[in-house]
Amino acid sequence: MKNIFSKRTSFFTILLLMMLIGPYGDRQVSAIDRGTYKSLRTFNEILDMVGKNYVEPVSSDKLIEGAINGMIKSLDPHSAYMTQEMYKELEVETRGSFGGVGIEITLVKDVLTVVSPIEDTPACKAGVKAADQIIKIDGNSTKDITIMEAVKKLRGAKGTRVTITIVREGLSKPIDIEITRDIIVVKSVKSKIYNGNIGYLRIASFQEHTGDDLEKALKEINPKDKPLAGIIIDMRNNPGGLLNQSIEVSDLFLKKGAIVSTRGRSKNMESKSVARDDGNEPLCPIIILVNEGTASASEIVSGALQDNKRAVIMGTQTFGKGSVQTVIPLEDGSALKLTTAKYYTPNGRSIQAEGITPDIIVKQAPRVEEANGEKDADKNHIMREKDLKGHIKSTTEKNGKEEKMKAEDTLEKDNQLKSAIDLMKGLIILTEKK
Repeated sequence: MKNIFSKRTSFFTILLLMMLIGPYGDRQVSAIDRGTYKSLRTFNEILDMVGKNYVEPVSSDKLIEGAINGMIKSLDPHSAYMTQEMYKELEVETRGSFGGVGIEITLVKDVLTVVSPIEDTPACKAGVKAADQIIKIDGNSTKDITIMEAVKKLRGAKGTRVTITIVREGLSKPIDIEITRDIIVVKSVKSKIYNGNIGYLRIASFQEHTGDDLEKALKEINPKDKPLAGIIIDMRNNPGGLLNQSIEVSDLFLKKGAIVSTRGRSKNMESKSVARDDGNEPLCPIIILVNEGTASASEIVSGALQDNKRAVIMGTQTFGKGSVQTVIPLEDGSALKLTTAKYYTPNGRSIQAEGITPDIIVKQAPRVEEANGEKDADKNHIMREKDLKGHIKSTTEKNGKEEKMKAEDTLEKDNQLKSAIDLMKGLIILTEKK
């Protein structure tokens, strides 16, 4: 093993040096490259020492993978190295169906934290809440766990069980929540009509068919012979998803104007998406509901319609996840998810660590918890992108299936939606008077 290990690591280092130095030798290397050369030599020494002297045999593949994970983890909370298995899981997730519990997770100050439970899933039904800190999975500590490792532990076959131990603000001690896994079929779009003429569209996430699903739902509730007087788009606790789907969704409501632009270090990461007039965009007033769980792709839609003065944004400040992750497949079937650019709204605002500020602030009314002694919801700390360790800083920081929803399910329990409907009624009255 010793000789094989040394040859493998030496080859690994030589290959990297050839890439850095090129064909002209060490004389052409800049001061920065010399520093890199020195660091790589140190890396090779340590790799060799561990391989020869660690108390138990360890493969070079495992050590190199660990080094890669450490390197990528040091960049920001959203970049990640994915093994073949993890990459396949990611591809499955974007199609909207997988076995698991149904939560969106991230790392906040190195603690595994729930961004939001996905509605109508086992986790949501079991009582998991946004901002819950998961300190154990099946009794094993989550200290130093990566997002991909956590996802792997939480995913599983339908009918199997997993127990998470959570810390929640307002609770005196951690609690265990047992969840029975199920096939998570995320219904990206749901629809309903309020008051006979106000359309309600709920977008839960942005998957590969979200644009098509929303267009179909919109046609069903907004027929040409009886057009809606107003539309409410609900993207609260929408963790985002695919960029191209956020562009498609925005384009459904915009006849013209920019939707989103991206800017990165390299020219090929610069792009700008513009709306096209298809002749069938709804003309009625639009209100978009957002909150602290509104992130990424859902922030793009909110910013696009806000800057183009096509919608009133209502709710609370959004999460602020405005960075672009490019998934780069590797030869061995693994992949690198790397942050390569930032999103900008049509007016040039960076979403990163800033989020979208609503035109009208409406906080979710506190709910009285029956038996767990929790504090009012609005007293809890709200987690956003800027709270994540290693997040890419904002400009300010640097400078200083569609589904008809049941009619009885909401208004008296949802003050934000009720406020949106009341405002829409007023906008409709003003529109009719013109």
